[in-house]
Amino acid sequence: MDSSIVKVGPSGYYYQGVWQALGGTTVRQFNASAISQCLKGKVVHMCGDSTVRQFFEFLNAALPGLKEFDLHSQRLAGPFMALDYANNILVKFRFHAPPIQSPPVLTNMLRYIANEIDDLIGGTDTVVVFGIWAHFATYPMQIYIRRLKSIHRAVVRLLDRAPGTVVIIRTGTPRDVTLIYNDWHSLQCYKVLRTMFKGLNVHLIDAWEMVLAHHLPHNVHPPPPIVGNMINVLLSYTCPQMGG
Repeated sequence: MDSSIVKVGPSGYYYQGVWQALGGTTVRQFNASAISQCLKGKVVHMCGDSTVRQFFEFLNAALPGLKEFDLHSQRLAGPFMALDYANNILVKFRFHAPPIQSPPVLTNMLRYIANEIDDLIGGTDTVVVFGIWAHFATYPMQIYIRRLKSIHRAVVRLLDRAPGTVVIIRTGTPRDVTLIYNDWHSLQCYKVLRTMFKGLNVHLIDAWEMVLAHHLPHNVHPPPPIVGNMINVLLSYTCPQMGG
């Protein structure tokens, strides 16, 4: 992310259903073959809430060679793991630690994102993707800021020991509004996250703008057309010279 002052505004637009980013990395289109080529020899660590789990599910469905292991995990929380043996691709997902607003989850299945990042060796064969926001919607902003600070410190340590590691952050999004959720709080989380990580060598999937600009109704879990565009952004950061 650029170290300049964070400004909230349009970061792109859709043309014929395809996300066109304004400035920064060119977003390329990846078919199944190109995805496999991009991720070949890489380990993708995904951490966060169910909106990041959507990325794991998308790749698992899109890549015929990617086979999920049955870890006998809880259906919503994981952890999950999938391997493409032929292309040496490993994709993992783990849910973040509390607060969690969902059905009961075994606590031994949960880990703080900062701890997960600290356990990584890192390197050019490592991609870290995380997103954390949805389950903080009913908590004071100070709680969210404190969590982001710990993740920020872990990311700094990771990039110090392995500068070639690709770190990608998924922002929050507008969501279906209910009595206990509203977009005002989500927007504050979005602004705080962008401010917290500015100046670091990390990449941002601006999910907020990608949902806001799309014609489909807002949902905490964006529909497949939007998730597919987010995956293209993720892969464009991972393999900026590729596309297909």
